[in-house]
Amino acid sequence: MEITEDNLKTLSNYLLQTLDPNPDVRRPSEKFLESVEANKNYPILLLNLIHLPNADPTIKVAGAITFKNYVKRNWPLSEEGVDKIHAEDREQIKVLIVDIMLTSPPAIQKQLSDAINIIGRTDFPRKWPTLLSHMIEKFQTGDFHVINGILQTAHSIFKRYRFEFKSQVLWEEIKFVLDEFSKPLTELFTATHGLISTHAANPQALKVIYSSLLLILKIFYSLNFQDLPEFFEDNIELWMKLSHELLVADIKGLESDNDNEPGVIDELKAQIINNVQMYAQKYDEEFRPYLPGFVTDVWNLLVTTGLQPKYDAVVSGALQFLSTVAERDHYKYLFENPEVLSSICEKVIIPNIHFREMDEELFEDNPEEYIRRDIEGSDIETRRRAACDLVKILAIHFDEQVSKIFSQFVQRMLDEYSASADKWRQKDTALYIVTCLAERGSTNKHGVTKTCSMVNLGDFANMSILPELTKDVNASPVIKADCIKYLIKFRSVLPPQMLQQAVPALIQHCTAKAIVVHTYAACALEKMMIVRHNGVLVIDQQVLTPFAGDLLKGLFGIFNIPGSEENDYAMKAIMRSFSTLKETVVPFLGEILPTLNQKLMEAAKNPKKPHFNHYLFETLVLSIKTVCDKNPGNVVSFEEALFPAFQIILQKDVQEFVPYVMQLLSMMLELHPDISGPYMDLYPCLLSPAIWERTGNVKGLSRLIRAYIKKASIEQFKDQLKLPAILGVFQKLISMKSSDHEGFAIMQTMMKHCPNDLLEPFIKQIFLLLFQRLTSSKTTKYIKCIIVFFCFFALRYGATEFIDLVDSIQPMMFSMILEKLLVPDTQKIDGKTERRIAVVGLSKFLCEGKQLKEGQYVAQWPVLLNVLTNLVELPVDESTHPEDHYVDVETITGYEGSYNELVYVGQPQEDFIKGMVDTSLCSQLASSLSANQQQQLKMYFL
Repeated sequence: MEITEDNLKTLSNYLLQTLDPNPDVRRPSEKFLESVEANKNYPILLLNLIHLPNADPTIKVAGAITFKNYVKRNWPLSEEGVDKIHAEDREQIKVLIVDIMLTSPPAIQKQLSDAINIIGRTDFPRKWPTLLSHMIEKFQTGDFHVINGILQTAHSIFKRYRFEFKSQVLWEEIKFVLDEFSKPLTELFTATHGLISTHAANPQALKVIYSSLLLILKIFYSLNFQDLPEFFEDNIELWMKLSHELLVADIKGLESDNDNEPGVIDELKAQIINNVQMYAQKYDEEFRPYLPGFVTDVWNLLVTTGLQPKYDAVVSGALQFLSTVAERDHYKYLFENPEVLSSICEKVIIPNIHFREMDEELFEDNPEEYIRRDIEGSDIETRRRAACDLVKILAIHFDEQVSKIFSQFVQRMLDEYSASADKWRQKDTALYIVTCLAERGSTNKHGVTKTCSMVNLGDFANMSILPELTKDVNASPVIKADCIKYLIKFRSVLPPQMLQQAVPALIQHCTAKAIVVHTYAACALEKMMIVRHNGVLVIDQQVLTPFAGDLLKGLFGIFNIPGSEENDYAMKAIMRSFSTLKETVVPFLGEILPTLNQKLMEAAKNPKKPHFNHYLFETLVLSIKTVCDKNPGNVVSFEEALFPAFQIILQKDVQEFVPYVMQLLSMMLELHPDISGPYMDLYPCLLSPAIWERTGNVKGLSRLIRAYIKKASIEQFKDQLKLPAILGVFQKLISMKSSDHEGFAIMQTMMKHCPNDLLEPFIKQIFLLLFQRLTSSKTTKYIKCIIVFFCFFALRYGATEFIDLVDSIQPMMFSMILEKLLVPDTQKIDGKTERRIAVVGLSKFLCEGKQLKEGQYVAQWPVLLNVLTNLVELPVDESTHPEDHYVDVETITGYEGSYNELVYVGQPQEDFIKGMVDTSLCSQLASSLSANQQQQLKMYFL
């Protein structure tokens, strides 16, 4: 693909068509561009088009996005090590991209900066050592469009230092960056700060300057995150002095006119607070001289900053900074004065905990976001959460004083609410404070597990929580939500009878109009069903059965309320109810199953709620299991109801649902004595190579194929199961590091259930494929799988036959298997079933392997015996092979429906070596083993 004017014009036309709203125009163009990605010069052609001065700006932006996506898909090598980009193109991209990025308008600059970041993840600094020096040169231009482009790119590359695990490779990279970048960054910080006074009367220039300072301070945060670099320690005075000046600056022209959007000066102050908090937390000794000054600055900010949402990042950061300081024993003196404590509580904490109008708007207009913040923990950056954290920290050091101060506020606010229901905000604040004070430790599964002795949670619930839940479900919805949240949060520490008494009220609140209220009610019911007191479920089948009808009616009724048609919490509560009620739910299934089926059909049209979808499938699984537990034949009724929906999902290739459908089909087929007609009609589709391409399908498909193999008759093996196609699937699976274990599972199932005469012609080819993969890519997982497979083969077909087979491929190959695999790696095998197969299989080799007993491998018999005794006596060897690596999720290209295992489906129960275990092998080996070894060995034969 040459860089010619005609090719540039053709590329422009296709890019323009990718923006067409008509899918019949758009999709062919997208497919064409993907089809030419592998051509040499394709990415260079894209960069040249982006750089053309007279090209249509819309096409140039489309080209930049296409280029970024091309880099994202192709720059990292594939799992098989295939390079989809020509080596010359890789080098040429690195030469061109920085300069093109810097001379492009902001929309294109952002896309190319992201592309540089993607390339940097794999190539910087070892394969791209000139990147930083090339970028640093641009600081001298004085052009802030160029400088900000460099800073944005540097921020994108260095940001990952905040999240990476410590490693030698990381330290080397950071050292390289610090050596190159620290001094120029500091000089740029000083010079840019100096421009503030020069352009003090020019708001537009100040905005650009402050944007640069913001990026500089973000980079400073990233470079200092892992450890305190020597350069920045030496220059801490300069950085803290200038940061202090920026923090206290008050430039009205840089504030946002929009109350919801922060201005650049607010973003800058929030970043400075993040930086000093990091120093206070990580580098206390070096930062100590500067801390009191910043505490004063932050305090002044807190008491003078308004309640508008645009200041939220500054305020929450400031509160977190105070929490960090208050946490340290040697800074207690800053807070121990009663007047200071009272002032903090009254002037800082209470105002920032108070329920604002924007919170009410969120509650009513965006309930999903409100729920995420309020009970899912995504409120980490909010004022309320930061204020709550400060309360908890202060309570650790000054428990009695803080409790006394807040108890006065709480009582006063509760009294105000009692006098007038219009004062509901006061009760909301009171409940929030009580929750903050009472909580001392919690987990996601159990809620609060440790509490403050100064707050009697049961008494408070009786006085202020439960009475509220007896009122009209639609009155004071925020308070209703708060009260239910109290039960959710403290479910593990409240008296069991209180939770049981709350069940009818919570069921009633499933009918509330407010989405937050009925969602919290469903959430509370679900979480209370897994609470245990002294090891016993508080809400068990016996407790729940009297309410079963109302419970299911209330939960399913939630789906009829606008905005809750696919309510995650309601579906999870239904799933948990089915699990708790067990057979009690059966009388209701006649009415419920059509509703579930309808929900499945609706969700399949647009699967936008992954949690809802998962719980829906889990509920279907529970329905089938509950009904078919005692009578597997009832599965036919479910197949008649669900197959039409499954057929649509598979025909339309609903990627998110296909893995779930495979699991349900597997479970239902396993309940059958044989393979019925509808399953046989589906079977050819399961062997299509395309369906195996998606990693999310593989595990479910593998289990389904194994179910077919287990249930097939001899005639079906001969005529319908298409053994060559199954072997093709096996070949594909074992070639991939992520799915090789599934290939082994299919083949072992084949060897156990398929008639020998049908499989025998393929055996040698199977082994050739296994050895080919072993030679090309030897991971620990693959080694463990192949050793277990060899042992299984010996049990199924005989040890002598195994040795003859491998030696027919290459003379004396069994000796190599013993030396290169069995001796060094058998001890790595883990898993009860796998170790059992290995132990019994090795025993088979030792007792029945003719070549080991009297043939060319006699000298190897003691070596193999030592492998066996180590396996039964010693712990698992957890060392890994040098070729082991894990796929970085960020390198996975495009969307793929992920595999989410349905918990209630469970694993198929099958003893893989049933009928193959010869207990006499133990006695045959007895004379060669110690008494302890004999005893250990016998355990594997039971």
